[in-house]
Amino acid sequence: MTPELYLSYPSAFLIGLLGSTHCLAMCGGISASLSMALPVGKGFRTRQSFLLLAYNVGRIASYALIAALIALLSTTAANQWAQLGMVLRSVAGLLLIAMGLSMGQWWQGIRYVERIGAPLWERLSPLSRRILPIHHSGQALALGALWGWLPCGLVYSTLGWAALQPTVGSAALTMVFFGLGTLPSMLAAGYAASWINGLKSNQKFRKFTGALLILFGLWTLPLMALMGH
Repeated sequence: MTPELYLSYPSAFLIGLLGSTHCLAMCGGISASLSMALPVGKGFRTRQSFLLLAYNVGRIASYALIAALIALLSTTAANQWAQLGMVLRSVAGLLLIAMGLSMGQWWQGIRYVERIGAPLWERLSPLSRRILPIHHSGQALALGALWGWLPCGLVYSTLGWAALQPTVGSAALTMVFFGLGTLPSMLAAGYAASWINGLKSNQKFRKFTGALLILFGLWTLPLMALMGH
């Protein structure tokens, strides 16, 4: 696979940032509930910040772990099938386009892709319920680590890119940067839940970010890349 196939870390961050409204729909409720579970009083903001950071560290760590596992499999397969990189790039591009269409509320076909991870999530979700309610950072970290396995089209599309990375470490780091891109909105969901809910339902914002993701997805397709060269 040539270097042109790789997704740069800033690009992974940008995908996470643009897809923030989707992250809010999937994980924002949990992030907001961490704050609501705390008693208001002295030290509230400090405790709130620790819980939110722990939850998101766990979530991003799971993204990195999944990417590392996929990279291990794809690296082995790539040694046997030279065209795997182009296939993975095509899948990643198409998933980004589907994600953009979903965010813009033009087509919700990405939901069919998200069903792929449903069987695993059915086994993990009961574990998350055992952790609730959250009282300390250790519980928040564990909840985030579990929630990182929630079926998500945006995560899947970026994982397709992560699988193209030359090493397992760079694949994991790609998902770390993606997770960091989602971090501002997820923290804001905990600090200002009502404002974030308004942003999530803003049609113009959703269509704008959806269109940007579609353009990014088109750019990633191998045919468009060859035309660019």
